[in-house]
Amino acid sequence: MTATILVLNAGSSSLKFTLYADNAAGPRALLRGQIEGVTTKPAFAARDAQGRLVQERDWTDRDSLGYAGAVAYVLDFVQQQQGQRTLAAVGHRVVHGGEEFDAPVRIDAAVLARLERLVPLAPLHQPHNLAPMRVIAERAPTLPQVACFDTVFHRTQEPVARAFGLPAEITGRGVRRYGFHGLSYEYIADVFPRYDSAAARGRVVVAHLGNGASMCAMHAGRSVATTMGFTALDGLLMGTRAGSLDPGVVLYLLDELRMDARAIERLLYYESGLLGVSGVSGDMRTLLSRDDPRSAFAIALFCYRARREMGSLAAALGGIDAIVFTGGIGEHAAPIRERICRDAAWLGVVLDERANAAGDPRISGEGSRVSAWVIATDEESMIARHTLAALEAA
Repeated sequence: MTATILVLNAGSSSLKFTLYADNAAGPRALLRGQIEGVTTKPAFAARDAQGRLVQERDWTDRDSLGYAGAVAYVLDFVQQQQGQRTLAAVGHRVVHGGEEFDAPVRIDAAVLARLERLVPLAPLHQPHNLAPMRVIAERAPTLPQVACFDTVFHRTQEPVARAFGLPAEITGRGVRRYGFHGLSYEYIADVFPRYDSAAARGRVVVAHLGNGASMCAMHAGRSVATTMGFTALDGLLMGTRAGSLDPGVVLYLLDELRMDARAIERLLYYESGLLGVSGVSGDMRTLLSRDDPRSAFAIALFCYRARREMGSLAAALGGIDAIVFTGGIGEHAAPIRERICRDAAWLGVVLDERANAAGDPRISGEGSRVSAWVIATDEESMIARHTLAALEAA
């Protein structure tokens, strides 16, 4: 009888899941799906490993599921699809591990309480990550659960790369650079040697570009520096997030515009970035399809900020041997890759236009001193692997 691992990725309004079979070659995806609009108007869809629709369903506003109902529905659906397989564990993506967690961990009441204490470090992400854990603990108390953290991959950074220039009584409370998208970067670090083994042993900048966007400088597959810091607001321009911002702007918003903390939070997380600059959309696909000055400027700003951060990360590494694009924009937006690669010509990147337009894995030309690649990320498979390892270690 084959064991399966269920991976859950809970966001502010969606619950994504992937069901994996455990086999000798590693976790193999059987089903993928999500429930969107969890707290508003839920819609469920699931597909098999070949992308064929297995089931879809909508609920009316009156039938809003909430997280408890969404998790219960996914568990029931997975059990119906199991056949002769047995669900062995559930792995969860958790954005913040704080200073306490430096590896994936089995979830129990004590661990859940410690994760609750980290909510102030990621108030818009952590509560949603933890909600399914409570539902499963109540519904299936003997089913093992494992928390896998986006911050762990960056624990290899030197203390100077993680510090802010603030008094010790503040930094001692955990106010420092953590970095995020760690499960994505860990996956790229794991598979990149198959594409360019020499570069993978050297200095690589990985650009995880999507609605949430960041970059990570790696040396020999280990994180050296990253653009996100204390929260997932820092660094690159994103879909609806501002990215790097002079702290004085926040003081101005408080003093001159009389905005309170919650209004500023809403502005920086949901009303800025590509959406705020363009006034149209936070979706890069929409902006690329338009022909108006504000959309064009938003795209230009996105690429300019990527250029600035690329230079900063190259400096942190003392040079660069390869660039890897991943994430929704990084994997699918050839015009954005082209602009960023052309902006990185001073580093030694020579773009192969045909390969880039075709979406080939390698998009740099033969004469390029720095190779450039497009590799699809798979955070869920990393969570499945960590979950299996945690079960074996128990």
